[in-house]
Amino acid sequence: MTERTRQTITIDEYRKSIGACGNSSEWLLVTQAMIDEFASITGDDAFIHVDPVRAAKTHFGGTIAHGLLTLSLLTKLMHTAVPVIEGTKMGINYGFDRVRFVTPLPVNSRIRARFDLAEISEPKPRFILVTYMVSVEIKNQQRPTLVARWMLGRWLSK
Repeated sequence: MTERTRQTITIDEYRKSIGACGNSSEWLLVTQAMIDEFASITGDDAFIHVDPVRAAKTHFGGTIAHGLLTLSLLTKLMHTAVPVIEGTKMGINYGFDRVRFVTPLPVNSRIRARFDLAEISEPKPRFILVTYMVSVEIKNQQRPTLVARWMLGRWLSK
């Protein structure tokens, strides 16, 4: 599902999928250019991320992506997996709980995220919190690179 063709679903229909295995995103290639750009923007230029020659001499065997880069990519990954809730007019990132960087993410790996709907609450009228259990997998590896509980706020138009 690309962002242009994201499924639209009613809030009542979406609630029915709480606890079920969620959708997975499309695969995304994490390149050295992405890692270098993230390092430049954040100032996190540790050699393990940006120096392929030096990183090759470590037990990682090459550069690895920043954990926070992987976390930041969830928005992009979400747009190919999570439906749009009908009647929402705006959304925000509300925050994360229990973020864990389980396995290093080697450069030039393909990742995808699975979004399991954990909860939908309405703390204020016309404002809902949608909570996902997210797992980011690396293609052809057993363990995920990241797991987290992610909360997204959505304002409803009615």
